[in-house]
Amino acid sequence: MSERGRYSAVGLQQLTAVHFTQAVPGGTKRGANSHPEKHFLHFYTREIIKVQRGREMRHAVAPPENVENNSFAVTRLLKICTHCERLSKKDLGIRIPRPLGNGPSRFIPEKEILKISKVDARTQSIFEDAFAALGRLDNISVVMGFHPQYLESFLRTQHYLLQMDGPLSLHYRHYIGIMAAARHQCSYLVNLHVNDFLQVGGDSKWLNGLEEAPQKLQQLGELNKILAHRPWLLTKEHIERLLKAEEHSWSLAELIHAVVLLTHYHSLASFTFGCGITPEIHCDGGHTFRPPSLSQYCVCDIANGNGHAIHHDDLLANQEMCGEVEVLMERMKQLQECRDDEEASQEEMATRFEREKTESMLVVTAEDEECVPSRDISRHFEDPSYGYKDFSRRGEHVPTFRVQDYSWEDHGFSLVNRLYPDVGQMLDEKFQMAYNLTYNTMATHKDVDTSMLRRAIWNYIHCMFGIRYDDYDYGEINQLLDRSFKIYIKTMVCSPEKTTKRMYESFWRQFQHSEKVHVNLLLMEARMQAELLYALRAITRYMT
Repeated sequence: MSERGRYSAVGLQQLTAVHFTQAVPGGTKRGANSHPEKHFLHFYTREIIKVQRGREMRHAVAPPENVENNSFAVTRLLKICTHCERLSKKDLGIRIPRPLGNGPSRFIPEKEILKISKVDARTQSIFEDAFAALGRLDNISVVMGFHPQYLESFLRTQHYLLQMDGPLSLHYRHYIGIMAAARHQCSYLVNLHVNDFLQVGGDSKWLNGLEEAPQKLQQLGELNKILAHRPWLLTKEHIERLLKAEEHSWSLAELIHAVVLLTHYHSLASFTFGCGITPEIHCDGGHTFRPPSLSQYCVCDIANGNGHAIHHDDLLANQEMCGEVEVLMERMKQLQECRDDEEASQEEMATRFEREKTESMLVVTAEDEECVPSRDISRHFEDPSYGYKDFSRRGEHVPTFRVQDYSWEDHGFSLVNRLYPDVGQMLDEKFQMAYNLTYNTMATHKDVDTSMLRRAIWNYIHCMFGIRYDDYDYGEINQLLDRSFKIYIKTMVCSPEKTTKRMYESFWRQFQHSEKVHVNLLLMEARMQAELLYALRAITRYMT
């Protein structure tokens, strides 16, 4: 970028929409002293973003009747400032969209997110590189910007999976991403990859439903649903059916690529819902043309997140949960002392694991009613009724997967690297980054060793999938993770589409939002690794 370092995350996201319109005729040239945030309306009032070609946005451009009257009416209705009034006159009555949400997340105040790139030069640089490579800066990346080290690893891996040399064609990669995201009703990721699928030459007929896609992709539907909801049921027979399907068969290398993509987007859907990610303004569900209800400030202030809403949640939470962090730190200290004093027997450790696994099945994932996927989403996958919840209701037993028998480090890593070179290394770095990431802080406390807490979170997720570490005392989990936290974890990992803001706010109420985003990174990566372990073990069993 020729003007590197000048754009904030907001500015880059505004430029994202300009990229989608290709070249906007008659656009105002930016001078060296211009501010991208101030030109929001100028970008979005020209033909209202043609990326949604042929859809409802085509009808958004209203022909002007009287330029002066239109401008006056819009100015009075929306309380447009003088600068924006001048721009609206230039744009001849075109209606102005505004974002439906306030910022990249429904759960995290926009001011908390936007200050990231202003403070951290590394984050700013990563944002700019992502924009230069993709022509967009999505809200997932902006929220992950709380942790630039992880974000860099994540973007590098995702870029390799989607764009670099690999066994699968580009349009297959994006279609598999659509299938995986749709499994959890994640319209945000589905819409993102629908656009990408078309941009790389994908056949639009495939988007009418999975039955319109090639038979080879249809056969991946069974693997998709099992990995997403009950990966412990995956067997070498499932793998064999894919590899020996005559003219529609998959090669081992293609299957590894597909498995990594499926697990990547299942887990990314968890992160998207877990952090309340909102669509960008140029995406479906990201904008409205209705005027705002508030009249104290200009619509451009709303678009840039400069609202005056006062939030009391943080104050109330601090009052209600006073001492929460100190209690957790004291428990960590006591557990460490117990570790030093005595060590439980292997039999006791196994018993504690089975108890925790059973209890995790009984954790209720959500209070909400059943989430029924829309036709736009459900057409991309089969058997919508299939889900994680069924096994706990019917009392099915989740078998124990012992990591000492098949682990990522000793088995999965080498298999992936052998069949899809370099990807095993990238995934390993990403797993390690999420697991080991620490700033040695807990809320306002500094110089804190958080390794015990991070391990408890990671192992609890694997425990829900039946995965056991022989050297871990699962009795620690109940000491460190309270019920509200467990409900959030299980919902976000197993039924992410049911995650609510109330769940997000109910755990760790004294912690920073950046710490909760870190929790989501742990949950996402632990879930991906759990799915991969089951898939790679099945492939290994087929090969041997």
